[in-house]
Amino acid sequence: MEADVLIAGAGPVGLALACALLQHGVSVRVIDKAPGPATTSRANFVHARGSEVLDRLDALTGLPEESVRAMTITTYAGDRPMMRIRFGDPGLHTAAPPMVISQARVEARLRERLAELGGRPEWGRALVAADQDAGGVTAVLGDGRTVRSRWLVGCDGTGSTVRKLAGIGFPGVKVSERFLLVDATLDTTLDRSGTSGWVHPDGMLGAMPMPGGQWRLLAYDPAFTDDKPSQERIAERMRRILPERTGGQGGRLLETSWASLFSVHRRLADTYRQGRILLAGDAAHAHAPFGGQGMLTGIGDAENLAWKLALLAHGRAGEHLLDTYEAERRPLATQVLRGSTAATKVNIAARPAGRFLRDRVMVPVFNLPALQRWATYTTSQLWVSYRRGPLGGRGRRPRPGDRIPDLACERPDGTRTRLHAELRGHWAVLGDRDLYETARRRLGEHVVHLRPADALPAMLVRPDAHLACTGDPTRWLDGALA
Repeated sequence: MEADVLIAGAGPVGLALACALLQHGVSVRVIDKAPGPATTSRANFVHARGSEVLDRLDALTGLPEESVRAMTITTYAGDRPMMRIRFGDPGLHTAAPPMVISQARVEARLRERLAELGGRPEWGRALVAADQDAGGVTAVLGDGRTVRSRWLVGCDGTGSTVRKLAGIGFPGVKVSERFLLVDATLDTTLDRSGTSGWVHPDGMLGAMPMPGGQWRLLAYDPAFTDDKPSQERIAERMRRILPERTGGQGGRLLETSWASLFSVHRRLADTYRQGRILLAGDAAHAHAPFGGQGMLTGIGDAENLAWKLALLAHGRAGEHLLDTYEAERRPLATQVLRGSTAATKVNIAARPAGRFLRDRVMVPVFNLPALQRWATYTTSQLWVSYRRGPLGGRGRRPRPGDRIPDLACERPDGTRTRLHAELRGHWAVLGDRDLYETARRRLGEHVVHLRPADALPAMLVRPDAHLACTGDPTRWLDGALA
């Protein structure tokens, strides 16, 4: 075997998966058909859950300081403010902040972390064929070379070659017509402490501040029917509609660094696994950008999958454990797809009934503090629990499968630390020495022993910060690792 895991796709999901696997002592190769790293921003918001995952990968360093703290969304009708949503702490105890930051910068930090762990992406390496057998997967690259690995994971986006080679269906529907997307500098007096949006009969338009003084402009424009327009043509269209839809508030578009267009499609893979071939991120689920859930859900997939592949790679678990990956992550993707689709339909409402519902019913409701807290809670994904999955359970809270907050803890030598900082490629036992030794015998060396600052029941915490079980872990481990 040239690697335990071959990862196709060096975007945020593939890089996060590679880092997590290397933390667990699993060998990886990362290939990507692109000639080099992407430099455009694409996704530009990382919610608290995403920051937590990056923190557990030890890849968060420097990003909060570079990010823009734009935690409000103000919606206007012309120059009249209709609604102001304030995002903040949803009360779920996280040390990882939400961030407005370019996906390109997140990927760059993940590549730095990958290099620290001894890995690197292999650019210009397209996957053209993959054959699996009982022992592994033989992948054929565009130059004719072959790579032998125990598992192949497709993190190669909505057009995933891995998914197609595995014969996995990707059904879905079209949700919207075209959106324009432009990153540019503006001559404007807009407040950079938050995002501004305007409802307009011709389509909504939003402006989000980006690091470096730029703005991300997003406009729904079904009337723009050019077939394969250039970036200059897209920018010129945005330059014209910006003052029209904002009543002049948006200012003038000066210099464009990137422009694109897209239509929203909702898609979900029929399965996340076909034998030794698995999918993660956009290769498994595609949805609207509203709510910033795409990159967030994808790197969550990566972290969930990594510790399960690691246990199999080290011979400590059976194939059944890999089935829990889809069982835990696909229901979440289904829920995210519903939410992002609903948000898209609200934002692009064109008929009088839809606009009335949005402007006269939803706007007053979303100005209520309770609804704003709910919006923060929902988009953060800190609420995600696997208690209803095959590794979950019932009983007193926290229940098996629930997220465990970033608790203040002590190491056995009395050094103060945080739970999530200790989970970097490790399980954690919060309890006595005997429980720690039990977990270590079953899970190997990637287990740490901690004492929580506050009195809590004994717990075994998974590497992705979800509760495995309370009390003696023997029974849970027998079931999970069978």
